Amino acid sequence: MSQTPPRPPAGPPAPRPVPTSADVARLAGVSRATVSYVLNDASAVRISEPTRHRVRQAAEELGYVPHAAARSLRAGRTRIVLLPTVPVPVGRLMGHFLNELQWALRRLDYTVVQYASMGLDGDEAARAWAELRPVAVVAFGAAQLTPHGVDVLKRSGARAVITLGPQPVEGAHCLPVDQRRVGRCAGAHLLDRGYRRIGVVLPEEAGLEPLSGPRLDGVRQAVGGAGSGAVADVVPLPLAYTEEAAGALAARWPGLGLDAVFAHNDEYAMLLMRALLDAGVSVPGDTAVMGADDLLLGRLLRPRLSTVRIDMETGRHLAELVDHLVVEPDHAPEPRELMAARAIHRAST
Repeated sequence: MSQTPPRPPAGPPAPRPVPTSADVARLAGVSRATVSYVLNDASAVRISEPTRHRVRQAAEELGYVPHAAARSLRAGRTRIVLLPTVPVPVGRLMGHFLNELQWALRRLDYTVVQYASMGLDGDEAARAWAELRPVAVVAFGAAQLTPHGVDVLKRSGARAVITLGPQPVEGAHCLPVDQRRVGRCAGAHLLDRGYRRIGVVLPEEAGLEPLSGPRLDGVRQAVGGAGSGAVADVVPLPLAYTEEAAGALAARWPGLGLDAVFAHNDEYAMLLMRALLDAGVSVPGDTAVMGADDLLLGRLLRPRLSTVRIDMETGRHLAELVDHLVVEPDHAPEPRELMAARAIHRAST
């Protein structure tokens, strides 16, 4: 008796065909040009609202979305704004700024792409960014960009290259962001309050070096500008963001002879102030403590935390600058400071 041979195992299901604009046009009963006008929000062509609704409904039913690369080829450039990832921990202030920037760029019909650039330096990073053919690049911190890198980006089609950092880069539109200003504000405030030996916390947290070094320099500038003999010294204080490290620093505090400390930001200030109080060091009686960023939690502490409030341009303004430079790259406005800082006096100083 013959046996039926075993059936071979079923393979993976055949992939569903990718819907095209022609499919949408057939289902909606319109031309492919009409589909393109509707789905790309072309305002120069008058199309009735019922037709627009029919096209969008057909696209949704078929699962069709426009092909960004094909649209870019037709237009001659992409609508991509590339944001290389910030190489420092993003705090509340910067997080809000980035969210607002991305929202505003999207409202201006740009596609925002965040690019993880860790491990890429200088011209290597610029070449990697250029592969995506962005119409604009907004780089936070200019260390990775060189004049040659800017040229590579512009030759690949970038109409705007914007850097946010302390040093300009030839060929790019630079918005100054000088962290020394934060340190100068803190140092001047402590000097005005009569403190004459100031410690400055240097976080050991990876990625904060681009902020902590300039802030220390800013305190030193404030001290140097106050006249010779005004302050005995500015003392750097390396500190890890742990209770154990703060407790160890507080334990040797009496031997440091400091009457004030600028603790880099509010988070480190609150960590250190708690450790000092636990060690019996009075704040501000024995030592004044100052932070930066003006976090709400610092106002709820006792004593309330003195701080440096950082005021930044809104992300919407930066998005409008990107759009201006894309549309009119030869008519760039004058660069202006992106960040301002001012001291806020409270009970801890």
